[in-house]
Amino acid sequence: MRRRLAALATLSVVLASSGAQAAPGDPVGDLILSVITGVLPAGPGWNLKATLYHAGAKGVGALDSLGCRVVAMRTVAIDSRLIPKRSVLFIKETVGLAMPDGTAHDGYWYASDTGGAIKGQRIDLYTGAGARSMGQVRTLNLASLSAIKVGDFKGCPPG
Repeated sequence: MRRRLAALATLSVVLASSGAQAAPGDPVGDLILSVITGVLPAGPGWNLKATLYHAGAKGVGALDSLGCRVVAMRTVAIDSRLIPKRSVLFIKETVGLAMPDGTAHDGYWYASDTGGAIKGQRIDLYTGAGARSMGQVRTLNLASLSAIKVGDFKGCPPG
């Protein structure tokens, strides 16, 4: 364990002094570098009031505004006049939340949906199928979240 920690410490010093960066559009690489160096991903940022939505709610379908399947704990609805569609967002307050498959959330979300009530400094996090899917993230409802644009995606968000 000590060797691993020493190796990570050495790697972080080397990366920080070399100005290393992940490949453009590589959110996983950005996350790894942010863990190693202690620096959050950079990009335009917003403080947004969060709400939650789920499949089965009135007006919520299985497809987002791009025509892609909504993905639990990855799809966000945004005001496209503020945050461009197809943006990859890092929301630090969601790091560590349980994903549907049991893994920990890495904080990355995909702006692929819009909503009639999502205007200005608001964001709507898609939690999954049914109201029960909102249980673990209910504390984020009406919370102020910080979102940083870390890239763009093509096609549909990864599922």
